[in-house]
Amino acid sequence: MNNKNTMRVLYIILMGFSLPIMRFMSIRFDTINNNAVRFLSGGLVFILICVFKFSGEFKKIKKEPVLILKLLLLGLLMTGNMYFYMNGLKYTSALTGSIFGILAMPLAVIMAAIFCRDERGRIKQVSFYIGSILAVIGSLIFVLSGNQSGGSSDFIRGALLLAIAILIQSIQNLVVKNVGKKLHSIVISASTATLSGIMYLSIAVQSGKIAQLSEVSTGLLAGLALAGVYGMLTGMLMAFYIVQKQGVVVFNILQLIVPLSTAVVGYFTLGETINLIQGAGAVIVILGSILALRERKSNVQN
Repeated sequence: MNNKNTMRVLYIILMGFSLPIMRFMSIRFDTINNNAVRFLSGGLVFILICVFKFSGEFKKIKKEPVLILKLLLLGLLMTGNMYFYMNGLKYTSALTGSIFGILAMPLAVIMAAIFCRDERGRIKQVSFYIGSILAVIGSLIFVLSGNQSGGSSDFIRGALLLAIAILIQSIQNLVVKNVGKKLHSIVISASTATLSGIMYLSIAVQSGKIAQLSEVSTGLLAGLALAGVYGMLTGMLMAFYIVQKQGVVVFNILQLIVPLSTAVVGYFTLGETINLIQGAGAVIVILGSILALRERKSNVQN
């Protein structure tokens, strides 16, 4: 197995653990405290990496102060995105979160095509529209059948929160694309996570929710901090590395396989199961997304 395939397999496996870990922590911690600890711990580790490996990037920020405003905007978007996402996971499941992550990709492509000239070629393909429609239908099947099997309105509530999260994420991707032309992705990730963590910490202190952290065990709190580092290393560092070295198309295809890995991990660690109708809906989402993200040979060669 060559290095490219090794990285792909590792990413799929490690991301399969990421959502169940987030789901586990979302049940045991308030969303504000959860995100404050995770983002600060992960962000600080990335800052240390930037200081020793990418110190030259800070000179770029000094030369263009407008980048500071864009990084602050990313911090705000990340704060909103993860607030809705973590609450959505609390009311649904890790697998549902990964399914909605797939659904976010066609939406992100549409928004990128509207604002970015180099992304407009994809929406000219008929396969993109057919695949997007299939992905939406599959997601609706998955969500509605999940609610019926669960017998609770919490599932629909969680699904709506996840939908808001992916909308914010699509806007966030546009800002990342713009800032990425000037700064290294690790610097963007470090600043975004740290700023978001500071915002969540401020909210936790002002609301008094920070006191809840004193009621949990040291081990569980340390686990939350490690979960933040794990999430940053897998969901950001590895993801950005694959995008840079292997391309956006390869990364998107790998994202389609992540729900399968998540389902296996969620089954053994959280006892999460899906019914036959949900399974069919998940397959439709994956097939639709593959079709929507497929590129013509001429595009690939270019």
